[in-house]
Amino acid sequence: MYVARVPNRSSPPAYLLREGYRENGKVKTRTLANLSHWPLAKIERLRRVLRDEALSVPEQEMTMLRRLPHGHVAAALGSARKTGLDRLLAGGQAPPHMVALVLAMIIARVIDPASKLATARQLDAATATCSLGALLGLTTVSEQDLYGALDWLLSRQPHIEQRLARKHLSQGTLVLYALSHQVKYGMASFAQLDHSCSSGSGELDYFVGSEKGFFSWPIATCAICSRRFSIARSMTERS
Repeated sequence: MYVARVPNRSSPPAYLLREGYRENGKVKTRTLANLSHWPLAKIERLRRVLRDEALSVPEQEMTMLRRLPHGHVAAALGSARKTGLDRLLAGGQAPPHMVALVLAMIIARVIDPASKLATARQLDAATATCSLGALLGLTTVSEQDLYGALDWLLSRQPHIEQRLARKHLSQGTLVLYALSHQVKYGMASFAQLDHSCSSGSGELDYFVGSEKGFFSWPIATCAICSRRFSIARSMTERS
């Protein structure tokens, strides 16, 4: 089977799909289709296929416009979904967009920790540095979107902690409580709400308490102002 080009005197050439066969010891040809209405590029591709030629475009004819790293994103996101983190966030009537933003911030914190502004740029389709935003269906992402998602997550904290407690705690289960001291410099949103936690120089001094199950599964967490913690400890010791 081959493509034959039949010239015409006063008209464009005709392109015919033909095949050869033998009949009574003689070689004959017959026309299977008229390809004259096809674009020339399509006819040439068919001709190359019939000749068993490779159709791959040479690398020098291709231009790499953009590529997004994907392997580490697939590994981190796959692990999060395997543990059920996406289902935990999406419980109840959770907006899918908020769930995607929170999940994206968690994964971004693992693979490439950065500020909220830098993270927004990593997730935005126009400035993405990896495939995370595309995998979660995020297109336009701003810094304010991420802060809005954090506010939404804070409102969902009691519900999430209750679900974790029902999953990992049962009657008689040993519960561990860890307390760590943290000092941050610069203004923080919750420091502005509680001035007793911050000094005049912008230093934020607080404790982070986390409740875990016997196998270190996180159940709940909270931030405690160091000044309030010291007062409470002093009162406990005096009593």
